[in-house]
Amino acid sequence: MSLTPEQRIELHEFNNLTKSLSFNMYDICYTGTKEERERYIQYIDEQYNADRLTAILTKVTEIIGAHVLNVAKQDYIPQGASVTMLVSEGPVESAPKEQFEESPGPIPETVVMHLDKSHVTVHTYPEYHPNEGISTFRADIDVSTCGEISPLKALNYLIHSFDTDIMTIDYRVRGFTRDKTGHKLFIDHDINSIQNYIPDDVQEQFNMIDVNIFQENIFHTKAKLKDFDLNNYLFGTKKEDLTVEEQQKIEAQLKMEMDEIFYGKNIVKK
Repeated sequence: MSLTPEQRIELHEFNNLTKSLSFNMYDICYTGTKEERERYIQYIDEQYNADRLTAILTKVTEIIGAHVLNVAKQDYIPQGASVTMLVSEGPVESAPKEQFEESPGPIPETVVMHLDKSHVTVHTYPEYHPNEGISTFRADIDVSTCGEISPLKALNYLIHSFDTDIMTIDYRVRGFTRDKTGHKLFIDHDINSIQNYIPDDVQEQFNMIDVNIFQENIFHTKAKLKDFDLNNYLFGTKKEDLTVEEQQKIEAQLKMEMDEIFYGKNIVKK
C-alpha cells in the first residue's frame, strides 16, 4: 500500500509487527531404478547445496532491504541442507559500540539491548517412495521480518529460484504496533490474497486456490503446475524409450503424487 505523506501514520516508537512468509516448493520426479533414484538425490544435493541456498537467501535479504547479521549453514548426510540467517531492518552500525565489546557486561540497571528478531531460513528434504519410482524434493523457506520491511517482496524471486511443480505459500502478520495516540494497528498494509504479489505470467502457469482467514491476518495460497510433459518428470530415461502402457502408468503415478501433495491428503486408488 503506497501512502502519501499526508496519509502516513506516525507510530509510537518501533513498528512491532512481525510479518512471516513461508514458501514451500515441491519437485516431483520418476526414478525407475535404484540407480536413477540415487543419481536424482545426488543431483538435488549438488543443485541445492548449502552454498547455493546461502546465495539465494542473501539475494532475498537484498530484495527486502534487510541486513545480514549472522549466517549458519550445513549440508547433511545422506542428503539435505539447511541455512539460517539472522537479519535486521537497519544497519548494525546503528547499535551502540559497547554491545560488541568484550567485557563482563553492565549491571542490570544499565542494560541496553539491541534486538534483531528477523530471520531467513531454508531447509531441503529429498525423499522417495519405498515401493514405486516416485522421488520428491521439498524446500521450505521462511522469511520473518519485524518493522516495515516486507517478505512478500521476495516471493517472485523465490518462485524463479526453484524448479517448482507445486507451491504452498503462507503469509501471516502477527502482533501489533501503536500510533502516537496509543491506538493498536494489527496490520499496516492492504492485502486480500497472496496472489496479489505473484506476477501474472506465473499465475498463468499454475492452478491456484486460496484459504484465507482475513480477521486473523492469515493468508494461504497453494499452486499446482498446469502443463504436464512426461519428459520433464523422467530422470535417466526418455518418454520415447517407454511403451504406451508404461507411459500411462508412470503418468498416473506422477499425477497421483502431485494431487496428494496439492490437496494434502492420501487419495485412494480406484
